[in-house]
Order: sequence, then structure tokens, then C-alpha cells
Amino acid sequence: MNMLAINPFRPGAGHLPPYLAGRENEKHEFAQMLTQKPVLTNLVLTGLRGVGKTVLLETFKQIAIQQNWLWAGTDLSESASVSDDSIGIRILADLAPLVAGIKVNETETRRIGFAVESTKSPIYLDFSLLKRVYDQTPGLASDKLKAVLELVWTCLKGSHCQGIILAYDEAQNLSDQAASQQYPLSLLLDVFQSIQKKEIPFFLVLTGLPTLFPKLVEARTFSERMFHIMTLGRLNENESRDAILKPMEQTNSQVRFSSVATQEIVKFSGGYPYFIQFLCREMFDSYLQQKSGGKVNPNVTVSGMVRKLDTDFFAGRWNRVTDRQRVLLSVISELPHCDEEFSVQDVVEKSREVLPKSFSASHINQMLVKLADNGLVYKNRHGRYSFAVPLLGDFIRRQREEEI
Repeated sequence: MNMLAINPFRPGAGHLPPYLAGRENEKHEFAQMLTQKPVLTNLVLTGLRGVGKTVLLETFKQIAIQQNWLWAGTDLSESASVSDDSIGIRILADLAPLVAGIKVNETETRRIGFAVESTKSPIYLDFSLLKRVYDQTPGLASDKLKAVLELVWTCLKGSHCQGIILAYDEAQNLSDQAASQQYPLSLLLDVFQSIQKKEIPFFLVLTGLPTLFPKLVEARTFSERMFHIMTLGRLNENESRDAILKPMEQTNSQVRFSSVATQEIVKFSGGYPYFIQFLCREMFDSYLQQKSGGKVNPNVTVSGMVRKLDTDFFAGRWNRVTDRQRVLLSVISELPHCDEEFSVQDVVEKSREVLPKSFSASHINQMLVKLADNGLVYKNRHGRYSFAVPLLGDFIRRQREEEI
């Protein structure tokens, strides 16, 4: 394949782009957090889908490794919330690959009151040993997990390791289960607070949607003092341009976007990295396909790619909404700052302007709760609502224009 024809844009979830535009302040801030001795503040990285949280998390991993931190973590599925033990075992499984090659002697295990059977074979800090320590430590799941973490650091102390980062993406999936008397989220917070009080350098990084931090505070009020909140917003115009143009420059691509096309991509993407990558990739591929088909002057428009974005990204969510909910969302899309935040009263007043029969506040409240359950809106800490899907207002307005 002609290397000049390789598409440099990567809109997949969490795929590192060839050039990460913006986010310099965030990278510097994270690097500064790694210098904490002891660790006093953990990190919550939050923002809407498509803003680049997972990509930035991968960049943070590279920074941490360069500064001699060990990094473990994965996506948190809802299964991690089933029980206290489920989050405990999840952490053991994530730690084990990092430390499995470390030899452990009997003295080190006895420091935490756990004795291994004497054997002539070397004992390694692998998953089976971590699990034995967990199972044989008396007390609650939190006591068991603390014992494991203390053992791990005892074995690492004196090495070049600065500490261990446990980083979990999609952390909004983690929640306490009061009905079954299981509290995995509270356990995680309690364990890290306890470990860090002992000046053991474990550092917790949680990434998720804007619903994450309120959930942490609800589980444990001390979470407000335990975490620094890093909220990712849109890229500004210059950063958006860099995200569009630099990947093609760095790969010496034969494809170049005109200044008009670039401006249109900046406009329709709204500065969201995923949308930039999506629109650029589709335009790039369409250009090459028309070229290979013999077309001398390919006709590639941003508006055509926006239509594909509507189908691929928005349509599935929109099709799950009832007709009455669509009317409500259409009213919300008429608000000047609908993609920022809005109140129930804002929606009531706007519905009086644009509908023959307006919505009542109680009806709006009920519908917003259902829309939140479907992942289309969320309630922030100030009691106001926001769209949980970026640029949903623009999509709704485009849908309405097509229906007219």
C-alpha cells in the first residue's frame, strides 16, 4: 500500500491519535501530581463522551511510567459493583502482572501476619499468592485488600519504583449496592484513604462521565478532599486546527484539506476530539476512494460526513427515545446554552414559547429522570441538567430541519 495513502485519523474509542492536540496543561498538572510525597490527592478525570478522556489517560500512563511509577488498570464493568470481593479481586488481577516476577521471602509475608509454607522453590508475588493473602487475612474485604497492598509495597520498597497507580476507566459504572449490603465503591475509597494515611504510595485515578464525582461524594463525603477534579472540555479553534492538519503533515500525506473544509470541520465538530477524528477519517477515505475510482476532482463535503456522523453516532440513541421525549428534547435544543446546562424552569419557559401546550415542571422532571436513565442527560451537582451526549442539540436541530 502507498504509505502516503494511509489514513492517519483514528476515531475509535480510546485509540491514540498520531497527534494529541491541546491538553498540555492537563499533562503538566498530572506530572506535578506524581511528585507528591506522600500521596495526598488522587485524580478524577471527567468529561462527556468524545472529549478524549481515554486517550488522555493512556498519555498519563506513559508519563507515569517515565517517572518510574507502576501502572495498572482497566475499564470498570458493572460486574465490579456486584460485591465487595468483586472489586477486591479486580484489583488483585490488575496488580499481579506488575509484580509477578518479584521474589518474596517468608520474612516479608510475616510482617503482615501471613506465613507461607516453607518450600525450596522461590516464592513469587503472583496472583495465587496475592489471593492467598487476601483469603487468609481476617476481617472485612477492606482489611483483606489493605493487607495485600501493604505486602506489595513492602516487596517493592527500596526499588526504583516511586509508587503504584491504579487507573480505572468508565468508573461511573462502579456503585454501592445497598439492597444486597455490598459497598464496593465505598470499599475502594476507604482502602485508599487508609493506605495513603500510612504514606504508602498508591495513587488512584478514576475516569468517567460527569456523573462520577457526585457518586463518589455520595458514597463517602471525604471524597471531596481526596480527589482533584480534572474536567476535559472542547478543544479551542487553534487546537482543533492542529488536530486536523498535523496528522497529515506528520505522515506527509498526499491528501490535504482546504482552508474552507478545515473551518467546516472545526465548526461541525464543536472542538470534540472524537468528532474531529471521525469527520477527518471519513473525508480522507472518501477522497481516496473517488481518486482510485478515476475521479480527477473528488467531491468531498463536510456536510456529507456530518450526515454519516448523525447515522453512526447519534441515530441509535435518538431511536430509543419516545415521541413525547423527542418533543421535550427538541424544546431543550432551542435553549441558547443547551449544550452547557439548563434548569427545569428554563425548559418550562421555552416550552411556553414554542409549543401549543407547554410542559409542566413536574412532567419535565419525570421525563428528565427517564432520559438520565437512558444516558441522554445528567444532573450536575448544582441541580441543573446537561446533555450527556456532546452536540446533541445540533443533531436535534438538524433532524427538525429535515422534517420541515
